[in-house]
Amino acid sequence: MAKFNYVSKDRSGKSLKGQVDAVDRAKALEILRSRDLLILKLEEAKPGSFSSLKLFSRKKVSLDELVIFTRQLATLTGAGITIVTSLDTLSEQAQSPAFKAAIIDARDSVNTGSSLSEAMEKHRGIFSDFFINMVRAGESGGMLDEVLERVAAYLEKTSNLQRKIKSAMMYPAAVMIMAFGILVLLLLKVIPVFKDIFSSFGAGLPGPTQFLIDLSDGMRKYFFPLVVLGALIFWAFKWYASTKMGMLKLDGLKLKLPVFGVLQRKVAISKFSRTLSTLVRSGVPILQALEIVSKTAGNTVVERTIDKVRDNVREGESISDPMERSGIFPPLVTRMISVGEKTGELEKMLTKIADFFDDQVDVMVDSLTSLLEPLIIAFLGIVIGGIVICMFLPIFQMSELLTF
Repeated sequence: MAKFNYVSKDRSGKSLKGQVDAVDRAKALEILRSRDLLILKLEEAKPGSFSSLKLFSRKKVSLDELVIFTRQLATLTGAGITIVTSLDTLSEQAQSPAFKAAIIDARDSVNTGSSLSEAMEKHRGIFSDFFINMVRAGESGGMLDEVLERVAAYLEKTSNLQRKIKSAMMYPAAVMIMAFGILVLLLLKVIPVFKDIFSSFGAGLPGPTQFLIDLSDGMRKYFFPLVVLGALIFWAFKWYASTKMGMLKLDGLKLKLPVFGVLQRKVAISKFSRTLSTLVRSGVPILQALEIVSKTAGNTVVERTIDKVRDNVREGESISDPMERSGIFPPLVTRMISVGEKTGELEKMLTKIADFFDDQVDVMVDSLTSLLEPLIIAFLGIVIGGIVICMFLPIFQMSELLTF
């Protein structure tokens, strides 16, 4: 099946651009005319051409925009409006050009006989495996609107969790960047002024003062090589973090950090529980659900653990036993899942686990925010105050000599 780019106008005279799948140009023309469109231009899309759709599809869409789209699509389909009409309506409301192009392409695919999940599979940069499989489960079970509501609720909770963690980390990150900027400014601009003053004294300087002056001279002399070296180190670290071994090492280190490691673990458990609960509740088979959950874990160590759990479940084990052996999941989680498996209420237990760990994350984020603020202030006081004292030491020594 080929793709055809078209330019047309609807009954109101509004110009429309898009892409349609068809076996040939005649069929594409027939499909577009069935939508009451006046065709101005229709040509086959060239392979490898950088159409606006392909260009936009590379860009990510914000989670908040995806939440609004899912909630509105659930409302429209629940009201009995067809998928094609719903997608057409939502494409007009989309703010992001990338999202608008993806919705239009999905609408055209559905209009030519594809299912909604198949249409979304073309845009995996926007719609995750979780989203696509949930839609597929809703289509097969005849409850698409209900499943879309669950997806929207899940995405909203995920968005709220991410927003809380980002807001908690933003303040210390901003303060540390400002502190680093002030430190560089002192070393490059302020300390050289004191150096000129001290050189007129004709006397030796205290060790801490001399160290700062030497550090300032070194930074001024090798400033650009140091910037290049810092950039190279940053990109080398980024490259290493993108490799499989790098991701595994760094994600393992994240989980072992004193305070932030505990927070990372709680977030991962909450995400795992809520995602698996939503998938199981929507009728996705457990093995397929575990595969999707592992891809959305957000941590390669947790992802490998879930993959091992899936392999053990495939061999006939329960979910809770391999989870307990992994050492990643605490006893509370494994025992609640074990009870859920035995009583046939796995989805309910997973939801309770997710709610519990969401509350734990909220409390921990609030505690970290209140704890980090005095620690950062103390750090700034020590660093900046230490520099000021070091630069005034010679002046203090001179005043003591003059009094004698």
